[in-house]
Amino acid sequence: MSEEPKVLLVARKGPVATVILNRPQALNALNARLLRELEAALAALAADPEVRLLVITGTGTKAFCAGADLTELVGKTPDEARALASWFQGVFNAVERMRKPVLAKIQGFCLAAGFELVMACDFRIAADTAVFGQPEVNLGMVPGAGGTQRLPRLIGKTKALELLMTGERINAAEAARLGLLNAVVPVEQLDQAVEEFIAKLLSKSPAALGIIKDVVNRGLELDLEQALAYEAVQFGAALGTANAQAGLKAFAEKRKPGSK
Repeated sequence: MSEEPKVLLVARKGPVATVILNRPQALNALNARLLRELEAALAALAADPEVRLLVITGTGTKAFCAGADLTELVGKTPDEARALASWFQGVFNAVERMRKPVLAKIQGFCLAAGFELVMACDFRIAADTAVFGQPEVNLGMVPGAGGTQRLPRLIGKTKALELLMTGERINAAEAARLGLLNAVVPVEQLDQAVEEFIAKLLSKSPAALGIIKDVVNRGLELDLEQALAYEAVQFGAALGTANAQAGLKAFAEKRKPGSK
């Protein structure tokens, strides 16, 4: 009996963990098994002190992720569908709330729940072959894994409503123009572009990166006065870290941090 293929792969290279959606025969669509394994992997990597940064990507060149596996929605009741949407949202919230940078490496189709997963990441670098969209409306459905909330926060209400209500797809260049992507590169340069971006992040204090991510995300949920107060508290917390003390000492001594 042959072993069943793994639907999720995790590769480690130093402080970087790459999480790979591995259902290429289904364009890496998220079924219950894959979502369950993704949830467990994210929890383990968030708790691992050796991991400083995560990359999420998909196997193959055809798709990052084409969405949820719709075959598993057939026959579900409204209550069961609501519970499934809440599960997807919880997993993607874990990506957004993790105190470590998470980068999406994208090529091919990035649709529906796949697009919603990408929007929960902190950074998005795409090949020029990438295609984005929320096509649920074409089946008489609506996004349920965060698309109706994160998309307008990222690109504004007007354009978000257009994409959500028409179900139209956009290419990588348009996604970048709308502010969804950090970079678009030729597909053969995707690996290099991701490695260069990772190197920039790894050169910074991991504590500072975690605090910045938390302050930005938390601040977007607060009014400006509350957000500024929270920023001041976290400024103090950052100043108390060993990295900040070393950086200030280096500045006072007119040298680069880490140099003697």
